[in-house]
Amino acid sequence: MRMPAMVELISLSKSFGRLIAVDDISLSVEKGEVLGFLGPNGAGKSTTMRLVAGFLIPSSGTAQVCGYDVEKDPVAVKSNIGYMAEGSPSYEDMTVRQFLNFIAEVRGLDGLARDRRVDEVIQKIALQEVCDRSIEVLSKGFKRRVGLAQAILHDPPVLILDEPTDGLDPNQKHHVRSLIRNMAADKAIIISTHILEEVEAVCSRAVIIGQGRLLADGTGEELLSRLPEHNAICVLLKSAIADEVTMRFSELIGLKEINKEKAGDKLSRLRLIPERGIDLLSSVLKLVRQNDIEFEELYRDSGELDDVFRRITTQETAEDRDYA
Repeated sequence: MRMPAMVELISLSKSFGRLIAVDDISLSVEKGEVLGFLGPNGAGKSTTMRLVAGFLIPSSGTAQVCGYDVEKDPVAVKSNIGYMAEGSPSYEDMTVRQFLNFIAEVRGLDGLARDRRVDEVIQKIALQEVCDRSIEVLSKGFKRRVGLAQAILHDPPVLILDEPTDGLDPNQKHHVRSLIRNMAADKAIIISTHILEEVEAVCSRAVIIGQGRLLADGTGEELLSRLPEHNAICVLLKSAIADEVTMRFSELIGLKEINKEKAGDKLSRLRLIPERGIDLLSSVLKLVRQNDIEFEELYRDSGELDDVFRRITTQETAEDRDYA
């Protein structure tokens, strides 16, 4: 029997007057998943996060967290969620420790249990050096980390993190991403971001939205497979033999096209693009051996998430408008 999803969005929509910010989104997030929620600025990412967290009421459809409806059971939903909002709002005049103590009390912790948990989270998020400073004097990076600390304080089963590494230096990003990976097995985590390296670093799955609509949903490999040039075989060789080798490669079964590009002084790169679903690597290697073709490099190029993102959020959104 299938267990209910930790987060379930069912035809979720939100309008502000004539502006449709979220448009009929349906998806689910299971325990153990880290979902990257991607989209360009203004796509509806933060609005969707606020709907799931119960800070906004849907115009239609619904969101459920651990089986609780965001409208019918808002307190139960909020008790099961740790929410790191964009900008990490907090009480700026409090010290970090005072703020986390306050949040812990709001979450139902007090006495020794509160003190132990606050100390544990300060250690986990590496806030020791600033725990007695006022939040208002902290750098943007430390403020983001305080925002993450308050989100995980009550150890919720669902985490919603809006731009969790925004403003962090490379070392801080690495620390936070490691923390997210370590927490992932026991939680459902949604990360709203426009940073594609975030998805590659920590997410098991990603969705892409544009103009409030769900445009794509899948693992990184599934999204990459939408690129026409996915799993192309690239061969770097001397330009003097590029045309001759191109002729030999053109006989490969399952080959869609060959693109030749200059790759430096006296070097060319042949990019062999397969038909969808075809793996050319073994055929290319066999042909190279049989014909004693000399090359500098030969590798598979699966493509970049940046290319997928641009293709989906520009071309496919434009097509949707054309045929709407």
